[in-house]
Amino acid sequence: MSSGSRKSYINRRIDSIQRDRSNSNSSSSGNRRSRASSLAARPVPVSHDDAYSYALRVAYLHYLIQPRTKRKQWVPAPKPPSRTHTSNIGDLVKEFVPGNSTSVKLPHSFHTPLLKRMEGVIRGSETLPGYNDAAVKKTFAQAYTAFTEASFKKSIDKERKVEPLVLIFYSAATKACGLGHIPGDDSWKLLVDRHVALFVRLVTNILRAQNERDKPELMSRLSTLENKLLTNDQNLFIDTSQDAGKHIEVVVPLSYDVKDMPMVQAVAKIFGLSHSDVQGQIDAQRPNWTEEAALRDLKAYQHRLNASMPGVLQSHDFEVDEAYQDWKKAETHFLTTMMMEILTANPDLAKTSGASVALDKPLPTSPSAGHGGEEPAYASIGQISGSKRSSFYGMENRLSMGSMTLEDSSSIRAVDETTFTFIPSDPREFLRVIANYALEFDAMHGNGDEQNGPFSKQSADLLTELCVRWRIPQFTRLVVFMEVAARRYTDTLFTIIDLDFAFDLVKSPPPDKELKKPPHIFLYSESLLTIDRDRWTIAASTAYQQTLHTLHDALLRELFEVLMHCYQTKPPSAGPAVHVLQNHILGDPGFSHKEEDATQYTKDLRGGMAEQASVVYRDFLEADIPPDQQDWNFIHVKNLGNSVVKLCEKIQKRYRNSPVIMGVNPLTVLAETIFPNFENDAYEMVKRIVQVARERGDELPLQDGFDLYKDLVEIRRIHRSSLPNQPFTFDVEELLVEFVWRWIHNAEERAEAFVEEAMKHDQFQVRGQGGHAPTDHDRHSHSVIDMFQLFHQTADQVFQLEWDNDIHHARFMTALSKIFANSIARYCEIVDQRFVKEMDTPRANEQDSAAASGQTTQSRFMQYAKEAWNNKDKMEPFQFYPESLVKLNNIEWAMQELDKLERTMNVDACAAILEKADGPKKQVRRPAKYVFTIKIVEAEEIKACDPNGTSDPYVVLVDEYQKRLHKTRIIMRTLSPRWDESVDVTVSGALNIIATIWDYDTFGDHDFVGRTSLKLDPIHFSDYLPREFWLDLDTQGRILLRVSMEGERDDIQFYFGKAFRHLKRTERDMVRKITDKLSRQINASLSYEALRTLLGRNLASQVNSFFKRTSTLPVLTDADVENALQSLFAYFNDNFSTMKETLTDATMVAVMTRLWKEVLMSIEALVVPPLSDKPSSQRPLNQREVDVVFKWLKLLYSFFNATDENGEVLGVPAEVLRSPKYHELNSLNFFYFDGTDNLIRTSERMAAATAQRQQQQLQGQMASSNRLSAPPTFGAAAAGPAFASMGTIRRGKSIMMSRNLGTMRRAKEEKRKEAQADPSDDMILRILRMRPEATGYLKERHRQKERMAAAAAAALIVKQSVSQGWNTSGASFGRGGIPRR
Repeated sequence: MSSGSRKSYINRRIDSIQRDRSNSNSSSSGNRRSRASSLAARPVPVSHDDAYSYALRVAYLHYLIQPRTKRKQWVPAPKPPSRTHTSNIGDLVKEFVPGNSTSVKLPHSFHTPLLKRMEGVIRGSETLPGYNDAAVKKTFAQAYTAFTEASFKKSIDKERKVEPLVLIFYSAATKACGLGHIPGDDSWKLLVDRHVALFVRLVTNILRAQNERDKPELMSRLSTLENKLLTNDQNLFIDTSQDAGKHIEVVVPLSYDVKDMPMVQAVAKIFGLSHSDVQGQIDAQRPNWTEEAALRDLKAYQHRLNASMPGVLQSHDFEVDEAYQDWKKAETHFLTTMMMEILTANPDLAKTSGASVALDKPLPTSPSAGHGGEEPAYASIGQISGSKRSSFYGMENRLSMGSMTLEDSSSIRAVDETTFTFIPSDPREFLRVIANYALEFDAMHGNGDEQNGPFSKQSADLLTELCVRWRIPQFTRLVVFMEVAARRYTDTLFTIIDLDFAFDLVKSPPPDKELKKPPHIFLYSESLLTIDRDRWTIAASTAYQQTLHTLHDALLRELFEVLMHCYQTKPPSAGPAVHVLQNHILGDPGFSHKEEDATQYTKDLRGGMAEQASVVYRDFLEADIPPDQQDWNFIHVKNLGNSVVKLCEKIQKRYRNSPVIMGVNPLTVLAETIFPNFENDAYEMVKRIVQVARERGDELPLQDGFDLYKDLVEIRRIHRSSLPNQPFTFDVEELLVEFVWRWIHNAEERAEAFVEEAMKHDQFQVRGQGGHAPTDHDRHSHSVIDMFQLFHQTADQVFQLEWDNDIHHARFMTALSKIFANSIARYCEIVDQRFVKEMDTPRANEQDSAAASGQTTQSRFMQYAKEAWNNKDKMEPFQFYPESLVKLNNIEWAMQELDKLERTMNVDACAAILEKADGPKKQVRRPAKYVFTIKIVEAEEIKACDPNGTSDPYVVLVDEYQKRLHKTRIIMRTLSPRWDESVDVTVSGALNIIATIWDYDTFGDHDFVGRTSLKLDPIHFSDYLPREFWLDLDTQGRILLRVSMEGERDDIQFYFGKAFRHLKRTERDMVRKITDKLSRQINASLSYEALRTLLGRNLASQVNSFFKRTSTLPVLTDADVENALQSLFAYFNDNFSTMKETLTDATMVAVMTRLWKEVLMSIEALVVPPLSDKPSSQRPLNQREVDVVFKWLKLLYSFFNATDENGEVLGVPAEVLRSPKYHELNSLNFFYFDGTDNLIRTSERMAAATAQRQQQQLQGQMASSNRLSAPPTFGAAAAGPAFASMGTIRRGKSIMMSRNLGTMRRAKEEKRKEAQADPSDDMILRILRMRPEATGYLKERHRQKERMAAAAAAALIVKQSVSQGWNTSGASFGRGGIPRR
C-alpha cells in the first residue's frame, strides 16, 4: 500500500468513525434529560468591532470600580510654641539631684571613664546618636579642659557628687554657645539646655555600662533632669534647625486617561488599536459606560435570576437540579458582593433612590449606537432561540474539524436588547472570539518570562474579568478555552506542546496568590479535573465532549504520520501526541470510542510501520552487501547484522519509556519484519561464503567466525526478547560449529609443542623473591604454571564464546580435556625421566666409591666393608638436588590446579549432558582402545645374587617390541620383595609383555634374576574385572601381577581421571624414589641384626658371655631402646631439613607418609613373613624381641607425629599414621604367641564370618538383578587357570574413580573404612607360616580363598551381564564391547 493510498484510507476511516460517533451521540441523547430545549439556533457571528466594544466596556468598568489609588502628600507641621531657656541651673540641679546620700553618689574612679567618653565625643567616635554635631563637640571640648584640672579631679574623686560635674559643664556650654552672638540675642541659650541634656545622658550611659544598677535613685534623678532640660519631647539627634512636618495619604482622582488603564491598554493591543482611538471611544461613551449602568445590569440580572426568567441559566440547563441550586446560591452571593463593590467605588450611588436606577431606560449597546446615537432593537429571546424556552447558554449542534469556526456558536444568554450595557447578547461566543484574539496576540508578542501558559498575564486578567462581568461559570470558561485551543490546533496554529499547555491550564487549579482574593466566578478555585461533571451545564459538557473527539481524530492523523518516520535517523517525536492522547483524552470520562475503530487503527498503523521497516532493511542490503557473491565475506554479514542490531537498539532506547504506542510496539514490528529477512539472508550468505572458500581451497579466519557468532547470538537474543513466540530461523551453533573444532585442533597442536618448549626453558628453581623465605606458592617452577595458564586460556576461549548449545559445549570440553590429559601425560613423562636421572646420578661421596669399581671383587668388598665400619656411627644424609624436589612440587601443584580446572569446566555436568544426548547405544559401542592397569605386587623365592645370600631386586616391564613400559624401585636385601607399583598400558589389540627382575649392584653391571611374560588380550578381560597372575620365573621363584582393563572412552570424566592418575602415579613414583634413598637406612635400623645387637645376641656378646660364665642377658632399659634409633632419627632430621627448604608442606607430608609406610613394612617384615601357602623359614621373635619392636613402633609414631609444646601437629596427622597396616601390626600382640590350634580355630571363625558376609552380598546382588544363576554360556573358563591366588584380589581404583581429588579422597576413605570394618585372618595366616605344623591348613585355606574369590568374580560378571545385556551390541561385538574372534 503506498503512502498516499494509506493516508486517504486513514482519513476515510476517521471520517467514518466521526459519523458513527455523531450517530451514536444523537441516538443516546434520550438516555439523559432532553437537550432539545437547550439547543439554540445558529447565532449571528460576532464581529471584530462588537467583540472589541464589549471587551473595552468591561476593561473600562474595571478601571472605574477598582480601588482608588492613594498617594503620599507632605503636610508641614504646625510651628511649635516657643519656650524659654533655663535661667538658673543651680536651682534646677538642687531640685533634681539633692543630698549627700550614698545612693546618689557616683562610683569610685568615675572620673576616668567620663574623660575617656568625652574624648570620644570630641574625636567623633561616640556611637550614641546626637553627639556628632560641631557645636556639641565644641561644648564638650570646653568642658573637657575644666574637667582635666588636677584640683577638680581630686575633688570629684573625693566627694563623688554629680552636681559639680553638671554645673561645670553648664558653665562651659554657656561660654561655648555664647561666642559669636550679639548682645540681646538669646536664641543660643536653648542650645545650652540641649548640650547639658546630652551630657546628662552620657553620664547615665556610663553608669549603665558599669552595671551601676544598684543606684536606682541616682539613675532616676538623672533621667528626670534630662527630661526637664528637654521640654516638648524634643529628640536630641534631630536637627532642630529643620522645619517639622509629615506625609499623609490622599485619594488620587480618576484621570480617565488610557495610560492609567492597564486593562484597557491590553484590549487595545489585542485588537490592534492605538491609544488615541481607544481614548476617543471612551471619551464618547463616558456618559453611558458608568458605574450606574453596571449597577443597573447587575440588578436586572438579579431580577431575572430570582424570577427564573430567560437570559440566565435555568434548571433545565444542568444535568441535576442540585447543581443548579448550588450555582444559583453562589450567584446570589456574587451579585450582592459585586453591587457593594460598585457602591464602594462610587458612594454617591448609595444616596440615590432605588427607583432612580430605571431598568427600562434604553441604553445604546452596539458600537454604532455609541457613536451615532442610534439604538436598534435586538431580537427577543424567543426570536433568538426559536422556542418557548430559551437557555442561558446555547451549544453547537456539531463540532468537527471541518465545521468548527469562531462564528459557529449558539447563544449563551438571550435577553432584551435594552437590558444590559456591559453584558453582550451571547457571552459565551463573545468570550470565545475574544480568547482567540488574545491567543493570536500572545503567540506573536508573548513574553516567555511572564507567560507560563498559552495566555499572558494581561490577557488572562482580561478574560477573567469578562467572565466575572458576564457571569460565566468556571467550567464554561475553561471549556471555551479548550475550544479555542482545539480550533487553533486543527488550523496548525498550535503545536501539540501548546495543546498540552492548554490542557494543563484547564486542569490545574488557579495559583494560590489568585485564590487569596478570588474573582466572583462560580467554582473558580477548582479545575476541570476537580469539578464533578454533574455540576456542569449540558452545553459545556457537550461542547467539551465534541472537542475531545475532534482532537482525538486530529491527533491520530498526526501520530500516524509521525510513526511512519520512526525508523529514520532523526524522526519526529511521537511522545507529545501520545502524551496528550493518554493523559488528556483517552482517560477522560467524557470521551468514548469504539473498540473496533481502535483495533482497525492499530492494524493500519502496524501495517504501515512494517512496510517502513522493509524499506529500511532494503537500504541496509544495498549499503552493506556487495552485488557479486564472490566478493562476500563474514565482514559483510557482520556489517549487515550490526546495522540491524544498532537500529533495534536505537528503537529500543528511543521508545524505552513508552514501548507500546496505540497498541503497536515499534520494536516488535521492526523485529517481526527485519529479523526473518536478515536471518534467511545471513544463513544463505554464510553457507555461500563457506562454499566459495572451500572451492578456492582457502581457510576462513577463525576470529572472523567467532566474531560473526557473537554478532549472530546478539541478534538472536534481541529476536527472542522481542519475539518470544517466534523461533530463530536457523541454528547458529550448528552453522558455525566447524570453526570451534578447527580452533580446538589447532590448540591440540600448540599444546604438544608448548609442553616441550616449557620444559626446555625451565630451570626448576624455587621462585623466591627479595631474599625472603619462599612460601608454598613460590616452590613450583614456571613450566607447570605456564602449562596450566595455557589450559585456562584455552578453556576461557571457549567459555567466552558463550556457546548456546549444551551438547556442543560438552563435546568441546571433552576434546579439551583430552588435550589437557595428553599434555599432562607428556609433562609427567618428561618430569619423571629427568627426576630419575637426577636421583640416580652419583653424588660426591658416591663418586669416590665408584672410582674403585675397577678393583677386583675381593678388593671392592673389603673397601665396602671398611667404609661401612668407619661410618657405622655416622650416616651421611642423601644430597637431594633442589631441581628434583621442585619437580615433585610441580606435580603436587598440578594436581591442585587440575582439580580447579575440573570444577571450572564442570566436568560432571558435561558428562551428564552427553550421556543423556547419546543414550544407551553410545555406552555399548566398542572402544577403539583399551587401558590395561598392571600392578607389580610382589615376588617370592627369587634367586640370590649377592654374597650375603639376598638380592636387591627391581622389575623392568617391556612390551614385545622391547619398548620399556615401567621400572620399579629397588627393594634392598630380600628374596621376597614387594613393590606395589602400577603402570597403565594402552592397547588396541592383544599385546605380550615381558617382566624381568634384575639385581641392583652399586658397582658394575646389574645381575639377571629371572624373566616371565603375560599376554594382554582384551577378549580375556571382557568382564572388566581385575585378575591376579602368579607367573613363574624362568630361573626360580615367581612374581605376582594384578591386571585390570578399562575401555578407553571419549569421555571427559575418563580424560580427567587419566590425567589425575598420571599425576598421582608420577608423584607416587617420585616419592618412592626419594624414600628409596632413605629406606636402606630404615631397613638397616629396623633389621633383625639391629635387634640382635640391641639385645646382646650378636656374636661378640655371646663370646663375652661364654668367657664370663654368665647365664643372664643384659638388662635393657627404655633409654637403650630409644638410643638404638637415635642414628635413624638423626638421619631423618638431616634429610628432612634439606627437603624442607624446597618441598611444600603438602609434598613434605606426602614424603613422610610414604616413609612411615616403609617403616611399617620394615617392622612387619621383621615380625612376620609375607602371605603365602608355603611354610616360611623365618624364625618367630621371642617376647623380649617383640616388646622392643613395638617400642620402636611407638617411638617412630611419636617422631612422625611431631607435636609442639602447644599440641599442634607439625608432622604427619595421626589419622594418616593410624593406617590399616598400623592397626594390623598392633593386633599381632593378640595372636603372636598363641598356640597353633587356637590360631587355626580363630582363622576358621574369621573365614566363616567372611564367607557368610560374601554370601549375603551375593544374594543381595542376585536379588537386585532378578537372576539366580549365571547364564548357560558362562563357564569356568571365564576365570581360567590363570587365577592363581584370588585371596588378596581387590577391585582397584579405575580411571573414572580418579577424575578429581574429591573422588580420589572418597575412594581412599572407603578403602580405609572397608579395611577396618572387614577384619581379615591374613595376619594369622602369616603367623602360621612360621609354624611347621600348620602347613596342611595353609594349603587348604589358600584353596578355600581361591574358591571364594571365583564365586565373587562370577557374581560380578552376572550382575554386569544383567545390567548391560548379553547381545545388545550386535553381531560384530562380544560381551563388554570386545571384538568377537
